[in-house]
Amino acid sequence: MSERSNAGYIIISAIRVGDTEYVLGENSKAPARFVTWMCRNGSDYFWGRYTDDPLSALRNLLDRAGSALEALERRQREEAGQHED
Repeated sequence: MSERSNAGYIIISAIRVGDTEYVLGENSKAPARFVTWMCRNGSDYFWGRYTDDPLSALRNLLDRAGSALEALERRQREEAGQHED
């Protein structure tokens, strides 16, 4: 896998849920060393959350991806329920 970056941050972890990716970036020279973003189409990064704490950054990445997964599961259950008639 080739190295990805955005706004000076190297992407060090990524989780895909549906059509959205949740990424964790690191930049040792930035005022906030870590960032999590939502990402679409591999290059459209948005809704960044910045921190200096690596565990907080990892927790934020997992929380955001987990919430998206729960929403996706809910939608799929609702759609399956509508088709049972």
